[in-house]
Amino acid sequence: MINNTALHFSRLQQTAAVWGLLLLIGIGFALKPQLKETELVQELKGRKSIDSVVASFGGAARQRLEPKFAEASVDYPPKSIILVGLKTEKVLEVYARDAKGQEQHVCTYPILGTSGVLGPKLKEGDKQMPEGFYRIREFEPNSSYHVALRLDYPSPFDKERGKDDGRSHLGSDIMIHGKDKSVGCLAMGDPAAEDIFVLVHDVGLENTELLISPYDFRKPPSGISLPDSPKWITSVYQDLRRRIRQLSRA
Repeated sequence: MINNTALHFSRLQQTAAVWGLLLLIGIGFALKPQLKETELVQELKGRKSIDSVVASFGGAARQRLEPKFAEASVDYPPKSIILVGLKTEKVLEVYARDAKGQEQHVCTYPILGTSGVLGPKLKEGDKQMPEGFYRIREFEPNSSYHVALRLDYPSPFDKERGKDDGRSHLGSDIMIHGKDKSVGCLAMGDPAAEDIFVLVHDVGLENTELLISPYDFRKPPSGISLPDSPKWITSVYQDLRRRIRQLSRA
Protein backbone atom coordinates (compact mmCIF):
# COMPACT_ATOMS: atom_id res chain seq x y z
CA MET A 1 0.00 0.00 0.00
CA ILE A 2 2.85 2.37 0.90
CA ASN A 3 4.65 1.62 -2.39
CA ASN A 4 1.47 2.24 -4.42
CA THR A 5 0.89 5.53 -2.63
CA ALA A 6 4.48 6.65 -3.28
CA LEU A 7 4.21 5.67 -6.95
CA HIS A 8 0.94 7.56 -7.31
CA PHE A 9 2.45 10.64 -5.66
CA SER A 10 5.49 10.47 -7.95
CA ARG A 11 3.24 10.35 -11.02
CA LEU A 12 1.32 13.35 -9.73
CA GLN A 13 4.60 15.25 -9.35
CA GLN A 14 5.64 14.38 -12.91
CA THR A 15 2.26 15.45 -14.27
CA ALA A 16 2.43 18.72 -12.35
CA ALA A 17 5.94 19.39 -13.70
CA VAL A 18 4.80 18.81 -17.28
CA TRP A 19 1.80 21.10 -16.87
CA GLY A 20 4.02 23.69 -15.20
CA LEU A 21 6.40 23.67 -18.18
CA LEU A 22 3.51 23.95 -20.62
CA LEU A 23 2.11 26.84 -18.61
CA LEU A 24 5.46 28.64 -18.72
CA ILE A 25 5.68 28.10 -22.47
CA GLY A 26 2.14 29.45 -22.86
CA ILE A 27 2.98 32.52 -20.79
CA GLY A 28 6.15 33.01 -22.80
CA PHE A 29 4.26 32.93 -26.08
CA ALA A 30 1.74 35.42 -24.70
CA LEU A 31 4.51 37.79 -23.65
CA LYS A 32 6.81 37.22 -26.64
CA PRO A 33 4.74 36.13 -29.61
CA GLN A 34 7.59 36.97 -31.98
CA LEU A 35 9.86 34.27 -30.56
CA LYS A 36 10.10 30.93 -32.25
CA GLU A 37 9.23 27.94 -30.10
CA THR A 38 12.83 26.69 -30.01
CA GLU A 39 14.08 30.10 -28.91
CA LEU A 40 11.48 30.29 -26.16
CA VAL A 41 12.48 26.89 -24.81
CA GLN A 42 16.10 28.06 -24.82
CA GLU A 43 15.13 31.11 -22.76
CA LEU A 44 13.24 28.95 -20.28
CA LYS A 45 16.42 26.91 -19.89
CA GLY A 46 18.41 30.07 -19.16
CA ARG A 47 20.00 30.33 -22.62
CA LYS A 48 19.89 33.47 -24.74
CA SER A 49 17.73 33.69 -27.83
CA ILE A 50 18.67 35.53 -31.02
CA ASP A 51 16.03 38.19 -30.34
CA SER A 52 17.11 38.73 -26.75
CA VAL A 53 20.74 39.16 -27.80
CA VAL A 54 19.81 41.62 -30.55
CA ALA A 55 17.61 43.49 -28.07
CA SER A 56 20.49 43.77 -25.60
CA PHE A 57 23.07 45.38 -27.92
CA GLY A 58 21.22 46.03 -31.18
CA GLY A 59 20.64 49.70 -30.42
CA ALA A 60 24.32 50.42 -29.83
CA ALA A 61 25.36 48.35 -32.86
CA ARG A 62 22.94 50.18 -35.14
CA GLN A 63 24.21 53.53 -33.84
CA ARG A 64 27.65 52.47 -35.01
CA LEU A 65 26.43 50.99 -38.30
CA GLU A 66 23.98 53.60 -39.57
CA PRO A 67 26.50 56.46 -40.00
CA LYS A 68 28.79 54.15 -41.98
CA PHE A 69 25.97 53.22 -44.34
CA ALA A 70 24.88 56.86 -44.64
CA GLU A 71 28.42 57.87 -45.59
CA ALA A 72 28.37 55.19 -48.30
CA SER A 73 24.97 56.51 -49.52
CA VAL A 74 23.28 53.20 -48.69
CA ASP A 75 20.01 52.95 -46.76
CA TYR A 76 20.03 50.98 -43.53
CA PRO A 77 19.21 48.17 -43.39
CA PRO A 78 20.29 47.39 -46.94
CA LYS A 79 18.53 44.78 -49.04
CA SER A 80 21.66 42.62 -49.18
CA ILE A 81 25.28 42.65 -48.08
CA ILE A 82 28.57 41.09 -49.17
CA LEU A 83 31.18 40.24 -46.55
CA VAL A 84 34.73 39.80 -47.84
CA GLY A 85 37.30 38.19 -45.57
CA LEU A 86 40.91 38.76 -46.67
CA LYS A 87 43.39 36.41 -45.00
CA THR A 88 46.68 38.17 -45.69
CA GLU A 89 45.33 41.64 -44.91
CA LYS A 90 43.41 40.29 -41.88
CA VAL A 91 40.31 42.36 -42.53
CA LEU A 92 36.61 41.77 -43.13
CA GLU A 93 35.07 44.22 -45.59
CA VAL A 94 31.36 45.04 -45.81
CA TYR A 95 29.67 45.96 -49.10
CA ALA A 96 26.06 46.80 -49.91
CA ARG A 97 24.09 48.07 -52.91
CA ASP A 98 22.96 51.67 -53.06
CA ALA A 99 19.68 52.93 -54.55
CA LYS A 100 21.16 52.63 -58.06
CA GLY A 101 22.11 48.98 -57.50
CA GLN A 102 25.84 49.74 -57.31
CA GLU A 103 27.89 47.81 -54.78
CA GLN A 104 29.47 50.23 -52.32
CA HIS A 105 32.17 49.68 -49.73
CA VAL A 106 30.62 50.49 -46.36
CA CYS A 107 33.29 49.69 -43.78
CA THR A 108 36.20 47.44 -42.90
CA TYR A 109 36.78 45.55 -39.64
CA PRO A 110 40.15 44.17 -38.57
CA ILE A 111 40.27 40.43 -37.98
CA LEU A 112 41.91 40.06 -34.57
CA GLY A 113 42.53 36.33 -34.64
CA THR A 114 43.14 33.78 -37.39
CA SER A 115 45.06 30.55 -37.81
CA GLY A 116 46.58 28.42 -40.53
CA VAL A 117 48.23 29.46 -43.80
CA LEU A 118 47.08 30.40 -47.30
CA GLY A 119 45.06 27.64 -48.89
CA PRO A 120 41.63 26.06 -48.35
CA LYS A 121 40.42 24.09 -45.38
CA LEU A 122 40.61 20.39 -46.25
CA LYS A 123 40.08 18.39 -43.07
CA GLU A 124 39.10 18.53 -39.44
CA GLY A 125 41.91 19.77 -37.22
CA ASP A 126 44.03 21.41 -39.92
CA LYS A 127 43.41 24.84 -38.29
CA GLN A 128 42.71 26.32 -41.72
CA MET A 129 40.24 29.08 -42.47
CA PRO A 130 38.19 28.08 -45.54
CA GLU A 131 38.60 29.86 -48.88
CA GLY A 132 35.84 30.36 -51.40
CA PHE A 133 32.17 31.36 -51.52
CA TYR A 134 30.00 30.79 -48.46
CA ARG A 135 26.77 31.68 -46.72
CA ILE A 136 25.96 32.31 -43.08
CA ARG A 137 24.05 29.21 -42.01
CA GLU A 138 22.80 30.30 -38.61
CA PHE A 139 23.15 32.62 -35.65
CA GLU A 140 24.82 31.42 -32.46
CA PRO A 141 23.78 33.73 -29.59
CA ASN A 142 25.27 31.44 -26.92
CA SER A 143 28.81 31.21 -28.23
CA SER A 144 31.64 31.04 -25.71
CA TYR A 145 33.23 33.66 -27.99
CA HIS A 146 30.58 36.28 -27.13
CA VAL A 147 28.28 35.94 -30.20
CA ALA A 148 28.87 34.13 -33.47
CA LEU A 149 27.64 33.47 -36.98
CA ARG A 150 28.12 29.91 -38.22
CA LEU A 151 29.23 29.46 -41.84
CA ASP A 152 27.86 26.76 -44.13
CA TYR A 153 31.28 25.07 -44.23
CA PRO A 154 31.55 22.46 -45.55
CA SER A 155 29.49 23.88 -48.38
CA PRO A 156 28.05 21.66 -51.14
CA PHE A 157 31.14 22.56 -53.18
CA ASP A 158 33.47 21.50 -50.34
CA LYS A 159 31.62 18.22 -49.94
CA GLU A 160 31.85 17.45 -53.66
CA ARG A 161 35.57 18.23 -53.74
CA GLY A 162 36.09 16.11 -50.66
CA LYS A 163 34.28 13.22 -52.30
CA ASP A 164 36.35 13.63 -55.48
CA ASP A 165 39.59 13.73 -53.46
CA GLY A 166 38.63 10.81 -51.24
CA ARG A 167 38.67 13.04 -48.17
CA SER A 168 36.31 12.63 -45.21
CA HIS A 169 36.02 14.44 -41.86
CA LEU A 170 36.16 17.85 -43.52
CA GLY A 171 35.63 19.73 -40.25
CA SER A 172 32.81 22.04 -39.18
CA ASP A 173 31.83 24.90 -36.86
CA ILE A 174 33.64 27.64 -38.76
CA MET A 175 32.34 30.95 -37.45
CA ILE A 176 32.64 34.70 -37.41
CA HIS A 177 32.78 35.42 -33.68
CA GLY A 178 33.94 37.73 -30.93
CA LYS A 179 37.11 37.67 -28.80
CA ASP A 180 40.57 37.68 -30.38
CA LYS A 181 41.52 34.00 -30.56
CA SER A 182 40.64 31.61 -33.36
CA VAL A 183 41.24 28.15 -34.75
CA GLY A 184 40.03 28.31 -38.35
CA CYS A 185 37.46 31.02 -37.61
CA LEU A 186 37.36 34.80 -37.97
CA ALA A 187 37.78 36.35 -34.51
CA MET A 188 36.57 39.93 -34.75
CA GLY A 189 36.58 41.22 -31.18
CA ASP A 190 33.30 41.72 -29.31
CA PRO A 191 32.07 45.12 -30.63
CA ALA A 192 32.68 44.17 -34.27
CA ALA A 193 31.08 40.75 -33.72
CA GLU A 194 28.00 42.53 -32.33
CA ASP A 195 27.87 44.84 -35.36
CA ILE A 196 28.09 41.96 -37.82
CA PHE A 197 25.59 39.84 -35.85
CA VAL A 198 23.02 42.68 -35.84
CA LEU A 199 23.71 43.62 -39.46
CA VAL A 200 23.14 40.07 -40.71
CA HIS A 201 20.05 39.81 -38.46
CA ASP A 202 18.61 43.01 -39.96
CA VAL A 203 19.46 42.05 -43.55
CA GLY A 204 18.62 38.34 -43.34
CA LEU A 205 20.69 35.19 -43.76
CA GLU A 206 19.37 34.66 -47.27
CA ASN A 207 20.58 38.13 -48.29
CA THR A 208 24.13 37.76 -46.99
CA GLU A 209 27.00 36.65 -49.22
CA LEU A 210 30.43 35.75 -47.84
CA LEU A 211 33.74 35.52 -49.68
CA ILE A 212 36.93 34.35 -48.02
CA SER A 213 40.03 35.04 -50.10
CA PRO A 214 43.75 34.41 -49.55
CA TYR A 215 44.37 38.10 -50.23
CA ASP A 216 42.99 41.17 -51.99
CA PHE A 217 43.13 40.39 -55.72
CA ARG A 218 42.70 44.09 -56.51
CA LYS A 219 46.13 44.71 -55.00
CA PRO A 220 48.03 41.41 -54.73
CA PRO A 221 50.85 41.57 -52.17
CA SER A 222 54.35 41.04 -53.49
CA GLY A 223 56.37 37.99 -52.56
CA ILE A 224 53.37 35.76 -51.82
CA SER A 225 52.61 32.70 -53.94
CA LEU A 226 49.24 31.03 -53.92
CA PRO A 227 49.09 27.25 -53.49
CA ASP A 228 48.25 25.22 -56.59
CA SER A 229 47.13 22.13 -54.69
CA PRO A 230 44.59 20.63 -54.56
CA LYS A 231 44.13 21.03 -58.29
CA TRP A 232 40.65 22.57 -58.03
CA ILE A 233 41.80 25.52 -55.89
CA THR A 234 43.12 27.37 -58.96
CA SER A 235 39.61 27.73 -60.38
CA VAL A 236 38.36 28.91 -56.97
CA TYR A 237 41.01 31.63 -56.99
CA GLN A 238 40.02 32.65 -60.50
CA ASP A 239 36.38 33.02 -59.41
CA LEU A 240 37.40 34.95 -56.27
CA ARG A 241 39.64 37.25 -58.32
CA ARG A 242 36.83 38.01 -60.76
CA ARG A 243 34.26 38.70 -58.02
CA ILE A 244 36.51 40.77 -55.77
CA ARG A 245 37.67 42.93 -58.65
CA GLN A 246 34.03 43.84 -59.25
CA LEU A 247 33.91 45.42 -55.79
CA SER A 248 35.14 48.99 -55.71
CA ARG A 249 36.78 50.14 -52.51
CA ALA A 250 36.82 53.90 -52.16
